[in-house]
Amino acid sequence: MALPACAARALGPPLQPERRAPARTTCPRRHSRVEAELAASRPGSVAASVLAGPPRGVSRGFNSQPLLDEPPKASSSLAGAARTSLFALLPRSRRRRMHDLRRRWDLGSLCRALLTRGLAALGHSLKHVLGAIFSKIFGPLASVGNMDEKSNKLLLALVMLFLFAVIVLQYVCPGTECQLLRLQAFSSPMPDPYRSEDESSARFVPRYNFSRGDLLRKVDFDIKGDDLIVFLHIQKTGGTTFGRHLVRNIQLEQPCECRVGQKKCTCHRPGKRETWLFSRFSTGWSCGLHADWTELTSCVPAVVDGKRDARLRPSRWRIFQILDAASKDRRGSPNTNPGANSPSSTKARNASKSGKNFHYITILRDPVSRYLSEWRHVQRGATWKASLHVCDGRPPTSEELPSCYTGDDWSGCPLKEFMDCPYNLANNRQVRMLSDLTLVGCYNLSVMPEKQRNKVLLESAKSNLKHMAFFGLTEFQRKTQYLFEKTFNMNFISPFTQYNTTRASSVEINEEIQKRIEGLNFLDMELYSYAKDLFLQRYQFMRQKEHQEARQKRQEQRKFLKGRFLQTHFQSQGQSQNPSQNPNLNANQNVTQNLIQNLTQNSSQNSSHKENRESQKQSAGQEQSDGNTSNGTNDYIGSVEKWR
Repeated sequence: MALPACAARALGPPLQPERRAPARTTCPRRHSRVEAELAASRPGSVAASVLAGPPRGVSRGFNSQPLLDEPPKASSSLAGAARTSLFALLPRSRRRRMHDLRRRWDLGSLCRALLTRGLAALGHSLKHVLGAIFSKIFGPLASVGNMDEKSNKLLLALVMLFLFAVIVLQYVCPGTECQLLRLQAFSSPMPDPYRSEDESSARFVPRYNFSRGDLLRKVDFDIKGDDLIVFLHIQKTGGTTFGRHLVRNIQLEQPCECRVGQKKCTCHRPGKRETWLFSRFSTGWSCGLHADWTELTSCVPAVVDGKRDARLRPSRWRIFQILDAASKDRRGSPNTNPGANSPSSTKARNASKSGKNFHYITILRDPVSRYLSEWRHVQRGATWKASLHVCDGRPPTSEELPSCYTGDDWSGCPLKEFMDCPYNLANNRQVRMLSDLTLVGCYNLSVMPEKQRNKVLLESAKSNLKHMAFFGLTEFQRKTQYLFEKTFNMNFISPFTQYNTTRASSVEINEEIQKRIEGLNFLDMELYSYAKDLFLQRYQFMRQKEHQEARQKRQEQRKFLKGRFLQTHFQSQGQSQNPSQNPNLNANQNVTQNLIQNLTQNSSQNSSHKENRESQKQSAGQEQSDGNTSNGTNDYIGSVEKWR
């Protein structure tokens, strides 16, 4: 269809498209500008109503019908003819892309319009609902005046702000761990960080009677001197995590140097090239893999005396020589009876020739959880073949300690097979590693009856555990951190984390299997009950001691501040007076008399017993009452006189 003369002159000479690919003889921006002008010329179009246009090269009214307007009529017009002729000049791919962009743009405009209308309708409905609710609640106050439109808008804004704050709070602080969502935050200013960690009752009822010396653990650890912390690492008790805390998470004057890619760290004393920590992550397995109490007490003094430099490690043959020499010294000593495991003999054994003090520490765990965790570890191929089990100067023979498997490892073994092995060292492992095996003939079961052997082992483990410098429990990580810090006066950088979900907790066992595991570890069950009772009693004792010290400190501070206030107050009063002959003497007398009167009045107000005593003294004689003052008065006078 031919264009009118005016349109032809405006658009210029007609363009002739080629048969192959259309030649880019025209500028896309010119087409877009012309198309936008033609689309905007049509009244009621989307392009004329929306200010922000679509992306460059896309026209709203180009080869598409508007969503909110009626479809154009079939009658020919100048705009329709121009759009058709110009759109035909573009390539097919460009036309398809322009059509897709046009459709997306119209869809986005529609979504924005629907969202705006929906929010407006929701706000209108919410305003009516809240108005009805407030009209019922505040019905008696209707005579004061109805809420106008501004109050409704203000109320709606407050409600929307409250909802927004709740949503933000849920994102920032999900769950019930937030302090703002706890009801305790309103009752107590600071909740106890050492609350019950195993979801048990917060109140603890002790079962054993321990002395004050057993509960009070205060080690004067001299890191610059010769003191040494020896960590007894029992398998699957969380000892790896605790050992990393010792070398990476403790505040020291000279922190341990831990290099990337290396398990061991260098923990030297300040200004020396000697180590203050004997553990897996500082000195390695110097006395063998997971050495027990018997091995450590014989090996550590000899290793420390013979190897001053912590970087040098004794070989496997050297360890046997050290333990053999230590066992010969023990056999040669006259004190070889079972009473050699007393605290005095233990301290004597822990003192090396160089005068070093060895402080043994360890971590215990619930026997059932530890047993299941070790079984899962053995399933993955762990064997601990490198363990020496040296006792009395020699390792056990194959007859004394047979193996439970024939291959290289015991990987993939079921739980029933793991429990059926009578020589499994996982049974009562904690008692065996904490007791002195020389008291029962090491691994030779023919030395004494089994019942007597178990009793001696259990009593030895309890005694060694009680006289250790420190022990912790895996189930109480925060309390373990607290007791270690109070015992050694060393603080950790970050708090310990309590992991209630472990590999052992993922194992589902029935009640019968659990009872069998408890029967296989009956010595560990009794030792753990004893250790838990002692651990919690120590924790309570240390907390009470801390509260008493804080209360005493506050009392001393109040006493100091009160005495200083009285001193400055009476000095100001004495300076305001003008004595005739001896001003210093009169001022001192006035200060003393006023101080005695004030403190006497305070003491009489605090206690009714002191009131009766003061009244009796006043009836007997005023001079006697002035001469006899309370102890608190003398203390305060002494503090004031000290400041004077």
